Amino acid sequence: MPIRIKNDLPAKSILEKEDIFVMPEERAEAQDIRPLKILLLNLMPTKIITETQFLRLLGNTPIQVEIDFVCTYTYTPTNTPAEHLIKFYEAFDDVKDRLYDGMIITGAPVENMPFEEVAYWQEFCRILEWAKRHVYSTLYICWAAQAGLYYHYGIPEYALPKKKSGVFPHTLNPNYVDKLFRGFDDLFFVPHSRHTEVRSEDIVKNNRLKLLSESPVAGVFAVSDDTGRQFFICGHPEYDPMTLKAEYERDLAQGLNPSVPLNYYPDDNPSLPPLVRWRSTANLLFYNWLNHYVYQDTPYDLNTLLNT
Repeated sequence: MPIRIKNDLPAKSILEKEDIFVMPEERAEAQDIRPLKILLLNLMPTKIITETQFLRLLGNTPIQVEIDFVCTYTYTPTNTPAEHLIKFYEAFDDVKDRLYDGMIITGAPVENMPFEEVAYWQEFCRILEWAKRHVYSTLYICWAAQAGLYYHYGIPEYALPKKKSGVFPHTLNPNYVDKLFRGFDDLFFVPHSRHTEVRSEDIVKNNRLKLLSESPVAGVFAVSDDTGRQFFICGHPEYDPMTLKAEYERDLAQGLNPSVPLNYYPDDNPSLPPLVRWRSTANLLFYNWLNHYVYQDTPYDLNTLLNT
């Protein structure tokens, strides 16, 4: 999907080297079509890396996508240059009068805190409430998935005895044949990196939710609401090949005694290069979401969202 982004966004040169179709602003403005408008709420500390990961997955299909970036301003990010935030990001108040075909909300490194104690929790809740009438379909990732399930449906999170880190096999729930997983293999792999979880027994008790996929080791992976306008993804399909390695080495350096990410290195040996086995899964997941739940379902006139 050709991605319309600012010409000097750092991700642009990286993606062009990978043959991801990034459309210059001038060419996009010359096309007489309505692009899909996607909002990325980036809660990750390394925002430039995260931008690139998601833009990579939104690229290379025939529909133009226009991306807006927003971050919280009740908490000032400390791992991204201020000039990058000023140049490429907006505050929620800057976008709250706009309408979007889709929104992606990233994970965040705040899992060990109760939701209400997160510095930007009130701002986060305000955005989720706003999205009900201003965004057609929202994709929640990792912490955002757990937080979204808690805010919208009261689903609790549970602390894990040890961080869940690795690349785990998943299966689909045969009770729900969902377009989000069209074309998936019977067994597919996704990275997880988290200290908390939601549990399937809480999901299935709520008749407004569908448990779409889980792992016998990693637990719940994908949940949707009963309308297809909210998807909660409890792993990190967007991760780069070296992301788990960087996290593992960071935790080692901080003396946290982390476990080696499972099924990530050959024979779980961190001296060997990681084995990537989730790239096709990630690309298909995001393609299906954009195609089946954003492009095909979203109203051409987004103003109709205001009446929902």
